[in-house]
Amino acid sequence: MKLTSSCFGDNQKIPGENAFCVPDPRTHVTLSRNLNPGIAWSELPGGTKSLALICHDPDVPSKGDDVNQEGRSVPKSLPRVDFFHWVLVDLDPESGPIRMGEFSDGVTARGKKGPDGPRGTRQGINDYTGWFAGDKDMAGNYFGYDGPCPPWNDEIPHHYVFTLYALDVARLPVAGNFTGADVRKAIEGHVLASAKLTGVYSLNPKAIV
Repeated sequence: MKLTSSCFGDNQKIPGENAFCVPDPRTHVTLSRNLNPGIAWSELPGGTKSLALICHDPDVPSKGDDVNQEGRSVPKSLPRVDFFHWVLVDLDPESGPIRMGEFSDGVTARGKKGPDGPRGTRQGINDYTGWFAGDKDMAGNYFGYDGPCPPWNDEIPHHYVFTLYALDVARLPVAGNFTGADVRKAIEGHVLASAKLTGVYSLNPKAIV
C-alpha cells in the first residue's frame, strides 16, 4: 500500500499554499491559502471497504509558555505532543485521488462545517478547535483540514504525518464531533493495511527544513 501527494514528497517541505500560515517579515506570520494537499493511494489490499485519513503533528510543544513570545524561543529539548490537523473517514477507496483544495480552500474563522464532507465522507474536528477556544473571533468547531501553523519561534521544524488506513468496514463507528483519538480507537481491529507520508514545515527562518 502506498500514499503519495502531488504537492510534496516524503520528508520534504510542505508548500506554503497548503499551510494555515506563512512567514511574514513584519508580523512573523500571516494567514495562507490553507489548501488541503492532493493525496493519492495505490496497492490497496483486497477487501478494503473504506479509507480513513489522519494528519497529525507530533512536534507540538507540550507547554505553551514560550510559544510565539518575542525575545524567547521554544527549545528543542521540550517534550512534544500530538496535534491533529485532519481527520477523515468513510472515504470510498474507488473514488480516486483527493484533489488539492477539494476539502479545504482558505482559512474559515470559527471553523469549517461538518462532520459531513465531500464524496459522502465524514470529517472529525481538528485541534484548532481547542487552540482557538478562548479567541472570541476564531472560536468554534474546526472540522476537516486545517494546515500547518507551528510556533514562529520554535527551534525545530515540525513534521506532519499523513496516515491512510485501509479498513474492512464501509462506515466507521464514530459519531458527532469525533476526534483523531476517537478514530484511532475505532479502527482497532479493522485495519487491513496502512501507509504514511510525512511533510515538513516551519515558520522560523532559523529552523532548517
